Amino acid sequence: MRKFTYLCMTLLLAGGLSLAAPPNGPQKTFVGSIGDSMCGAKHMMAGKSDKDCTLECIKEGSKYILIGPKGKIYKLSDQKKPEQFAGSRVKVTGSLTGDTITVTSIAAAN
Repeated sequence: MRKFTYLCMTLLLAGGLSLAAPPNGPQKTFVGSIGDSMCGAKHMMAGKSDKDCTLECIKEGSKYILIGPKGKIYKLSDQKKPEQFAGSRVKVTGSLTGDTITVTSIAAAN
């Protein structure tokens, strides 16, 4: 009976700890600019602003990305929130898995 009680307590503790941990690792804040996967760090539409170029590329099937310091490119899990920040400098909060940020929030950066 005692072994069964210890087993149950261990399983409950393990289950509780797994719920307490963030699903994709710790939350971090990343600063950069919202761009698109077609152009990457350099917008290629002559005569268009970064915002206009990004939005045009998105219409053509490109995905929103975060262009970090030194041109580091991050994929974004959320493809709705970045629209209002296209071409702008932002702070993205989320967890990083590989090169993809699972987005929790996006806010304008100073």
